[in-house]
Amino acid sequence: MNRLSEKVAIITGAAQGMGETHARLFLEEGAKVVLTDLNEEKGQALVDELGENAIFVKQNVASEEDWSNVIEKAEEAFGPVNVLVNNAGITMAKNMMDITLEDYRRIVDINQVSVFLGMKAVVPSMKKAGGGSIVNISSMNGLVAGAVAYTDTKFAVRGMTKAAAINLAPMGIRVNSVHPGVIATPMVVQEDTKAAVEAFSKQIPLKRVAEPKEVSNMVLFLASDESSYSTGSEFVIDGGITAQ
Repeated sequence: MNRLSEKVAIITGAAQGMGETHARLFLEEGAKVVLTDLNEEKGQALVDELGENAIFVKQNVASEEDWSNVIEKAEEAFGPVNVLVNNAGITMAKNMMDITLEDYRRIVDINQVSVFLGMKAVVPSMKKAGGGSIVNISSMNGLVAGAVAYTDTKFAVRGMTKAAAINLAPMGIRVNSVHPGVIATPMVVQEDTKAAVEAFSKQIPLKRVAEPKEVSNMVLFLASDESSYSTGSEFVIDGGITAQ
């Protein structure tokens, strides 16, 4: 399949987890992919496995300087960027009264400020490419309440996506957000959380959690020209949990 043939994509937080799954699918579909992460060891090992159409760039997504470096390295390796997937993010399972200001600002920097910086940094490259697609990974907690700080940032990503979509539409750049529910990643289905996840899945209308590739397939659709008339929109992958 070649749904992303001729496209150059940047995926943040791609050394493992959902970012890795997105990267593997993008490469299968013909893209050249720049994977970024703070975990240099895992990121470099992954691109060594993936081959010549992938490179790794170590990145702190909350650093404006690092974003400039990522764009520069992407253009040096593959040319102007067509696709940006703002995937990097963290969470913190603490009650609001237990979250420090330092905790809060760290989550905001990684989950929210990074999305702003990434969108702003990639625009000149996408203009050279003649347009592009930005996919911002939010969460079902960008639609309904969850943990304080995490929920706040995921709502912010949803709003930024809409505002940026209006700003960037005249340049041929589309911006959409993806809102996953519970995904069967190794962290979620490990032994100490498995029972809780199975119990929660009974509340989901489809009675199961999502497989990682089900989310990646949505991200692929938004990155591809198949979604050419979609911008400023929310794409929910939660098995129906937020519809209740």
